[in-house]
Amino acid sequence: MPEKHLYEYAVIRVVPCVEREEFLNVGVIVYCAAQRFLQLRYHIDAHKLRTFSNNITLEDVSERLQAFQKVCAGGAPGGPIGLLPLASRFRWLIATRSTIVQTSPVHPGLCKDAGKTVEELFRKLVG
Repeated sequence: MPEKHLYEYAVIRVVPCVEREEFLNVGVIVYCAAQRFLQLRYHIDAHKLRTFSNNITLEDVSERLQAFQKVCAGGAPGGPIGLLPLASRFRWLIATRSTIVQTSPVHPGLCKDAGKTVEELFRKLVG
């Protein structure tokens, strides 16, 4: 029986108006130290985004999420944070923010395959 590994995940949210505390789930980020795994998956539903706010554009949100993706992937395209180890990049990505792209509190779980876990969480929490 394959061994299960501890993983951590957070939901990526778009928060059009921070004061109202309303949000739209747009992605998930999963970190599993044992599998040396850090991956992010997102999708922005333009129609849902428009129902939340006319002040935020799809391009604004896309730009911010692409920056998250670069940090997650690591390397020079992610800037100085992209050069940090996996755990440090994950902690930076999930840090508390008061901007239009935020993450939920971190949740733990056990998995055999972190890659499959990203897909399952994405399907369940984002749609």
